[in-house]
Amino acid sequence: MKQSLLASLTVASVLMLASCGSIKIGRILDNPTRYQDRSVSIEGTVTNSFGAFVAGGYQVQDDTGQILVLASGSVPRKGVRVKVDGRVQSGVTFMGRSYGTTIRERDHKVKY
Repeated sequence: MKQSLLASLTVASVLMLASCGSIKIGRILDNPTRYQDRSVSIEGTVTNSFGAFVAGGYQVQDDTGQILVLASGSVPRKGVRVKVDGRVQSGVTFMGRSYGTTIRERDHKVKY
């Protein structure tokens, strides 16, 4: 009985830790309907960033693809490695330009 309980707890712990990890950008872009309106975490390098008075955006690239991240606050500078937490959205128009799949940032952290 104790072994069964220990095995169940171990499996549950592994599943919880796995869900905390980052998703590859390519997985989101390959199947955007699966991730639509879902919270995700991604990690990558900022390849472009731009800001306006009330909003900004930046592109993040990993080894599988690149995606636009929409921010309501400060944006990280080009060349920095970041971890982004946010919600996947489709069909977004930002600064007069339409984008297919984007991430609406909840938070980002610069990785050193």
